Amino acid sequence: MSGVKRILVDADACPVKEIIVREAKARAIPVVMVCDTSHELADGYSTVIVVDKARDSADLCLANLMRPGDLAVTQDYGVAAMALGRGCLALHQNGMEYTAENIDRLLFERHLGQKARRAGKRSAPVKRRTAADDEAFRAALCRLLEQG
Repeated sequence: MSGVKRILVDADACPVKEIIVREAKARAIPVVMVCDTSHELADGYSTVIVVDKARDSADLCLANLMRPGDLAVTQDYGVAAMALGRGCLALHQNGMEYTAENIDRLLFERHLGQKARRAGKRSAPVKRRTAADDEAFRAALCRLLEQG
């Protein structure tokens, strides 16, 4: 039995929604997907909450939903930090678990990257997602769901 009560998904541009639904469904864990009005979701299992397209609308909605025992799936370090602060587990779409030990460094690196971009520096191109990336996420998700 999983200790995870719900899976909350920052569903805008989330490439692992199908994996989340498949693993949650197998364990009868509720899934809540939060997206803005520019996305249309319907997987037959998840509760979908659609928010307006204002900056950080989905992030704020997710934060308001978070309860201890939930698992938040997000690529946004700020959302992950809020999840950890609310007693949730947090997982990146690449399978990295956000923890108290790594979140400060990740937030600082994000800050440095934003500062560099404002100064006109370009960031490295985003690598194409692979089947190995999906498997790494699935393995990390299953580990968290099983340990809860």
